[in-house]
Amino acid sequence: MVARRSYGKLVAFLAARTRDVAAAEDALAEAFAAALAHWPNRGVPDNPEAWLLAAAKRKAIDGHRAHKRSEAASAHLTLMAEELATVSIGEIPDERLKLLFACAHPAIDQEMRAPLMLQTVLGFDAAAIASTFLVSPTAMSQRLVRAKSRIRESGIPFRVPPREDLAERLPFVLDAIYAAYAEGWSDPMGTDASARAMAGEAIWLGRLAAMLLPDEAEALGLLALMLHSEARRAARRDGQGEFVPLSEQDAGLWDGAMMTEAENLLRRAAAMNAIGRFQLEAAVQSAHAVRCRTGTADWPAIVTLYDALWTMTGSAVIAINRAVAIAETDGAEAGLAALNALDPKPLSQYQPYWSARAHLLAATGAMDEARAAYDHAIGLEIDPAVRRFLQQKKARLAH
Repeated sequence: MVARRSYGKLVAFLAARTRDVAAAEDALAEAFAAALAHWPNRGVPDNPEAWLLAAAKRKAIDGHRAHKRSEAASAHLTLMAEELATVSIGEIPDERLKLLFACAHPAIDQEMRAPLMLQTVLGFDAAAIASTFLVSPTAMSQRLVRAKSRIRESGIPFRVPPREDLAERLPFVLDAIYAAYAEGWSDPMGTDASARAMAGEAIWLGRLAAMLLPDEAEALGLLALMLHSEARRAARRDGQGEFVPLSEQDAGLWDGAMMTEAENLLRRAAAMNAIGRFQLEAAVQSAHAVRCRTGTADWPAIVTLYDALWTMTGSAVIAINRAVAIAETDGAEAGLAALNALDPKPLSQYQPYWSARAHLLAATGAMDEARAAYDHAIGLEIDPAVRRFLQQKKARLAH
């Protein structure tokens, strides 16, 4: 419990003063090792976090002294020791938000921002992160080392940007958190405990961002979006592990407490009059959650929200979802017309495009074209349960 609560806070404190994330992690790892050696015999101290910080500060200074012998290094060591001594170990400031912004700095490769956050703020090892992001542990470890070196060598600052720059930088942090959640949400077999854990940790990061930035509407919107999505996890698969699409899920299995929390966050965000992408996407999920009360999603609201998202992002993924929503309000032919208005070339390898197209073609009676579209979707799908679902949908066309 101490490790979970304190890890990111202590790494952030040490890294902000040593300008070296890797060294901060090493020092804290040694402090935890010392705690495991001392606490069982001497008892857990009254302030475990302060004990760990004091031990880590000593390890950080000793480690730097062992590796640096030059006059310049001596000067840096003196400065580092002074900075580490500036804060009482009884009053450790929470600088995790600074660490999040350092991890999401534009100088860090985009695909490494989420893994870097997971390791530095939450303490995940490279192997656990690698399994989630589908790369080898060795490759992930090497990439994480390079990213941390980039922070040190480029002098990336550990600071929350000033208000005038926050709007430009905050999306990097929120996008990285959402990327971590999306990786944890993807669970091809529906039984991957590590994927569920990763999604939970991403939500924890979202809570951290919302707590440290309570006046940023998009931070609240992101947390609301993840909570609405996570509330439906239990309904994504049936008792045999088969895929259940959102429209067919048993709303009674949705987590009411999570949805209530998400709705409260959305209301707080809306009161700030600073609409953004995550708030709109969370509002779409909220319009689906209406089914718990009325028996049907609020499709007119969903279309309006997707209109706004399409204008804001120009995303083809949004456009596909918008076409499906239009079909619910104006009929399959109108939805298919919206889908046909898209450039098909960039979508040729995107399974949801073909499954949406197949569904709408079937609804208009174009069965041969629908079968061909289902064949495309089935060939592109990697989730066995979703592939079986699509095969069943195609088989039903004969009836």
